[in-house]
Amino acid sequence: MAARAYWQGQIRLALVSIPVEIYNATGSSAQIAFHQIHEPSGKRIRYEKVVPGVGPVDADDIVKGYEVSKGNYVLLEQDEIDAVKLESKRTLELIQFVDADAIDVIYFEKPYYVVPADELAEQAYIVLRDALRRTKKVGLGQLAMRGREYVVSLKPCGRGMVLETLRYADEVRKAQGFFRDIPDSKPDADLLDLAETLIEKKSGTFDAGEFHDRYVDALKSLIEKKRKAKGRKIIEEEAEEAPRAKGNVIDLMAALKKSVEGGRPAASEKKAAPARKAPAKKPAAAKAPARKRA
Repeated sequence: MAARAYWQGQIRLALVSIPVEIYNATGSSAQIAFHQIHEPSGKRIRYEKVVPGVGPVDADDIVKGYEVSKGNYVLLEQDEIDAVKLESKRTLELIQFVDADAIDVIYFEKPYYVVPADELAEQAYIVLRDALRRTKKVGLGQLAMRGREYVVSLKPCGRGMVLETLRYADEVRKAQGFFRDIPDSKPDADLLDLAETLIEKKSGTFDAGEFHDRYVDALKSLIEKKRKAKGRKIIEEEAEEAPRAKGNVIDLMAALKKSVEGGRPAASEKKAAPARKAPAKKPAAAKAPARKRA
């Protein structure tokens, strides 16, 4: 079954319009979804929409309302909401271009694949894609999808392009409030060198396939064990907690050195220095004989 387009419209750059389709680039199929079950009967819990003093209501009797004051609502029909005129509902106009690394990663929200809608759109699509790649720029605009208008970015991705929804400025919390208590100090040069060496040692090419959700794997394993146990309770033993570091410079230095060496004990730790003997006590001085009285 072919994927269904999430949005259909056109990208507009000045007088150039490119018909495109947008598809979800991510999915939730790998996640484990639980249902609430009534344990005595084994049946799934269902929820009914009810009105206090009225009881359950039909879906056809439900409308959307905006609370203007306590208990007072402005009621809106869905066709009234759908009729709100937004040019971005069918057109993504690229109004600005910025450097590819100019947008802080915290603003990015969700990615979508953008493909040309037909063969006639392919030439203009390819021109825009390669122009963005050669200039190392990202296109910005606004796009209305599923009842909301988003700020979006457009950038090349292999043979195609990726559109990413961005958060608005008022949706992002200021970092200063969280980082205020971190001291503004320079790290020890030797520690920094060791950390850089460790980073270089572990550097490589990103491959998303090398990572997987271990929590989901553990849940799947638990579900299978529970199925075979026919309801018997299963509690996995917790792994021992790693010892906490003391947190001083000497411990950090030793840990970094050991990490750079691949987990082997540092040379200074292989052979402990012999214990120093306590100095021998000096013999007590002999008392002088008492002087005779005259």
